[in-house]
Amino acid sequence: MTDKQTDVSTVIIINKSQLGTKTLQVKTKHLNNLSNYIIGLIVLIISLTGSIFYLQYSNDKKEAEKQQLLTQVTKLQALLPPTVTGAKKGNNSQIYIQGIESKLQKINEYLKKRGLTGFSTKAVGGNANADASKLTDEENYSLYNEYLGRLVNAVAFTPMGYPRNSSLTSFFGYRNDPFNSEHAEYHPGLDFRGSKGDEARSTAKGKVIFAGWNGGYGNCVRIAHANNYETLYGHLSHINVRVGQEVTVGEKIGEVGSTGHSTGAHLHYEVRKSGKAVNPINFLSLNK
Repeated sequence: MTDKQTDVSTVIIINKSQLGTKTLQVKTKHLNNLSNYIIGLIVLIISLTGSIFYLQYSNDKKEAEKQQLLTQVTKLQALLPPTVTGAKKGNNSQIYIQGIESKLQKINEYLKKRGLTGFSTKAVGGNANADASKLTDEENYSLYNEYLGRLVNAVAFTPMGYPRNSSLTSFFGYRNDPFNSEHAEYHPGLDFRGSKGDEARSTAKGKVIFAGWNGGYGNCVRIAHANNYETLYGHLSHINVRVGQEVTVGEKIGEVGSTGHSTGAHLHYEVRKSGKAVNPINFLSLNK
């Protein structure tokens, strides 16, 4: 009986505004661990504060990239005079301008699907060429139109942007083995934070060449793209595509999970060039 009583401590609460006191019985082990509870609470508050600052930083960065894109598009459009003397010439010029505006809109759509907001317009239409000044307006317009056409194609078939919009939990290269901290392992991709069931999306047009269980990758999807590029999405809880299926930019190909060699729910993402893993961080922004 005495042993049981020592497990409980009595806390006396003194009320200064009124006479008398109150008592509160608390298990002794909770009082002994009070400092640990306080430290845990402080760590939690710091973590939440850090997350808020990180999200604010990410939003500010995306807004800055958006403004950069708008500035670049404005500069490009400023190079095109609104009218050209001569009815026939003016009509042709208007057709070129409409074609360029259409391609700009299509580029913006691709960028939005990838979460990207910037691209370079250096050397567009032969501006870097010393003979550019000798070209007529229509020839310049044609070169701009051709450049943007190639840009649309490159953006569509090159893996770019985020397979899911979230922060990174692990990077490309050597790292501590999450199953054995005393050993290092080579990590051929990026890990994106996520919860089971979150959507994983294709980062480029392509064809599914694998969809199923793949050893340590667990449920895995591999997509082949143009120019010998390939993307891989691992540890999925569910696969939404099949082998041979054509997929587009931003299309859902599966759901985040923790299958295979994994310590928790996340999305493993790889970019391969001619079968060799390359750092996907270089493909997350068109400015890299």
